Amino acid sequence: MKIDGISAIVTGGASGLGLATAERLAAGGARVTICDLPTSAGAEVATRIGGRFVAADVTDGPQMEAVIAAASADGPLRAVVHCAGRGGPVRLVEKNGMPGSLEAYEAVVRLNLVGSFNVLRLAAAAMAAAEPVDGERGVCIMTASIAGYEGQIGQVPYASSKAGIIGMTLVAARDVASRLIRVCTIAPGTFDTPLLARLSADVRQSLGAAVPNPSRLGRPDEFAALAVHIVENQMLNGETIRLDGALRMPPR
Repeated sequence: MKIDGISAIVTGGASGLGLATAERLAAGGARVTICDLPTSAGAEVATRIGGRFVAADVTDGPQMEAVIAAASADGPLRAVVHCAGRGGPVRLVEKNGMPGSLEAYEAVVRLNLVGSFNVLRLAAAAMAAAEPVDGERGVCIMTASIAGYEGQIGQVPYASSKAGIIGMTLVAARDVASRLIRVCTIAPGTFDTPLLARLSADVRQSLGAAVPNPSRLGRPDEFAALAVHIVENQMLNGETIRLDGALRMPPR
């Protein structure tokens, strides 16, 4: 699918991986709608890239319907890159001997996994109503993590939610194949995002050095480049692509 002229949505598009993706899509000529929280810098980013901003919680059906309606004002929705998500440490047994928090677990799974399903179902329904272009109607790209394959101690909610996204990918692609919609997922490793920016320089350097090659943190624009390529490459479908420099996470 050609990027130039399409209508696209990027969730979590105000920062990190989503911001880089929104910038890449806009630079390629897409009309980008950024979906992020009302407290984010989404409005400023949208103004800078010539797009629009719609504040929404990705787990909320009516709010996401409003995002899709706004994006569809620029033409049929053709691409969604879903980057919104969060982490949150939970141990099965905490240091004080108490069981891990069910509420904290549910919150992470709801945002990461239920939110992904919500975005995917609404985007696919909107795309299915459009006329095909060059043999396809649209493409949805979700964001997992290598933690979905080898999560570390304390990552039970994050790892299980990301594993759920990986498990959803092929099934979703098969589900909407007859409607000429593609579904793929990117599973990044350790990337230089605002979340990691909170860590000390020494810790960040250590994380980068653990990557076999290249021995550094991933750059958000590298994620964005892959997302754009997935949109453009019609044979990429039903696949989860690790983007991690051959990193395999140790237990801790």
